[in-house]
Amino acid sequence: MAKRDYYEILGVSKGASTEEIKKAYRKNALEFHPDRNPDNKQAEEKFKESAEAYEVLGDAEKRKRYDQFGHAGLGNNGGHGGHGGFDMSDIFERFGDVFGGEHPFESFFGGGGRKSGKRVHKGSNLRIKVRLTLEEIATGVEKKIKVSKYVSCEKCSGMGANKGSGFTSCSTCKGSGQVTRTQQTILGYMQTASTCPACGGEGQVITDKCKSCNGDGITRGEDVISINIPAGVAEGMQLSMNGKGNAGPRGGIPGDLIIAIEEAEHDHFKREGNNIFYEHYLNFADAALGTSVEVPTLDGKAKVKIDAGTQPGKILRLKGKGIPDVNGYGKGDLLISVNIWSPQHLSSEERKILEKFRESANFQPHPNKKDKGFFDRMKEYFE
Repeated sequence: MAKRDYYEILGVSKGASTEEIKKAYRKNALEFHPDRNPDNKQAEEKFKESAEAYEVLGDAEKRKRYDQFGHAGLGNNGGHGGHGGFDMSDIFERFGDVFGGEHPFESFFGGGGRKSGKRVHKGSNLRIKVRLTLEEIATGVEKKIKVSKYVSCEKCSGMGANKGSGFTSCSTCKGSGQVTRTQQTILGYMQTASTCPACGGEGQVITDKCKSCNGDGITRGEDVISINIPAGVAEGMQLSMNGKGNAGPRGGIPGDLIIAIEEAEHDHFKREGNNIFYEHYLNFADAALGTSVEVPTLDGKAKVKIDAGTQPGKILRLKGKGIPDVNGYGKGDLLISVNIWSPQHLSSEERKILEKFRESANFQPHPNKKDKGFFDRMKEYFE
């Protein structure tokens, strides 16, 4: 099923400010929160869908990629691997600032919303560059990339403490990861919760650190990641893969992998948007008499007819032989610029023949209005 537009999900325009997007997400989160809609799967899906939309539109870099390339600009995983990848604690861990750093239903309804206040650490994002040929860009490609990154510590299974020991419940928060306070307001008593300062929200403290990772739960390692790159990507575009970045400390959630696209220079073609350009050189006789020539394309070769009397700079178009649009809106063209090759060294016999032609009236330039100049031709193809 096709993903819905993120702006539509939050009910904001494409020109909405960051604050307007935040307010729209907060409104949706309060409306569709499972505590207000018990056993309502549709409301839960809308709650997660809104979180996915806010993760993208609330981030300036992701929003820019989404505005330019749509869902394809976020890679195969959308905002967060599809909103099914979120759970409730993950959502409030990521977007707690929208609610002033507190869980909204703990504040509004006396703390019945979240079952556990334990803080989950998130690993940092990892950024890599992937260099692609135009042929790979034209078809899309799967790349297997070996990356150096932080991985979960094998010795302690990523928990930071020696197995079977090393943890004790935090005495300050009694293992909840949060401390609560109650204050009287004009609406009555209101209870709020905040991260426990003693354990950093984890609910427990390490008493016997793992020597391999020094209690962090992560070590340097390598991972081979399979990346499916869609057709039509461009130089400078960034894709993201949820959960493929650095591992989160002490059993936390991993960060994201950001893939920056680079285009390798091509031997024959130059790219402009979704069109590609190729320069073909003709000898004088073929341009005057007409001929058929074979030109390279991104998926093989094609025969092109050259009309008699073809002038230098004429542009021939092969429709649909360019780059596919990354959002699926058709394909660009292959534009062939015809150049006339003048020999730089002539034999005496060749010179005598050309001297005769030089005097012929038919060989004198006489362009008419139908013969478009270079700028007119380029304007025509880019309009």
